[in-house]
Formats: sequence, C-alpha cells, structure tokens
Amino acid sequence: MPRFQSSRDVPFTPQQMFDLVADVQAYPQFLPLCEDLRIRRKVTSPEGLEVLVADMSVGYKAVHETFTSRVTLDPQNQQIFVTYLEGPFSHLDNRWQFLPDGKGCKVVFYIDYEFRNRMLGVLMGAMFDKAFRKFSEAFEARAALIYPSSV
Repeated sequence: MPRFQSSRDVPFTPQQMFDLVADVQAYPQFLPLCEDLRIRRKVTSPEGLEVLVADMSVGYKAVHETFTSRVTLDPQNQQIFVTYLEGPFSHLDNRWQFLPDGKGCKVVFYIDYEFRNRMLGVLMGAMFDKAFRKFSEAFEARAALIYPSSV
C-alpha cells in the first residue's frame, strides 16, 4: 500500500491555504497528473462542513483514469478529508491540515492508496508516487500566484 506524508512550512495563512486546496475545480490548472475535475454534488452540513462529491480524471501518457471521491471541507478546524468512493483504487485516504505557525502555516498532507488492478498499479504507481511528492510544491507555487503579497 503506497503511503506518503509531508509537512511543509509556507508563508501563507492557514485560511489562504485551506481556501486554495478547497478550490478543487482549479486543480486541472496546476496539479500534476490532474486532467479534469467535475463536482457532482455539493452540500453544507448543519455543523458547517461543506461536502463535495467529485470526479477527478488523472492521466499520464496513454493511461487515463477517473475516480470519484467525497471531499469534506472543515473550515473551522482548517482540515480537508478526501474519501474514495469509486474508480480504479481499492482504497484512497487523503487528508490536509493547515496549522498556524509564527509567520505563516504548516501544511500537513497525507495520502494512502492502492490500485485495485495490479497491472494498473505497476503502470501508474510510480507516476502517482512522484506526483504526490510534488503536490505540496504545486499548491505552494499556486498560492504564490494567487496571494503574491503574502510572499
């Protein structure tokens, strides 16, 4: 089961980073391997959590896959949880946390996944691993573009 976790200090506020990661529709513009993202459903719970069901299409060279996940946005606690619903994985668990620090915030990223099909895992596994290692960098670069006065 591939698993990756990173923790990164960035010169942006927790709210700025939360908003950036929560803007899932912008992912195809800057996120490695992400070709398309469509929101199927969006609701707000009585507790103030925003819950999205979204389809993300990813690809590398001739291999393209789409998977569906539930994205739970918790603005009060500055956390985002992604739960896998359907597609090429046997499971996928992704979490983001944005913690205040003295001059910005600490972005904690965690992902744990496994492809359902072993051959697809061999084909896409190395690319996913490389892409996930670059996710934090991609979000930080995007934040510098959107919030240039914070840098």
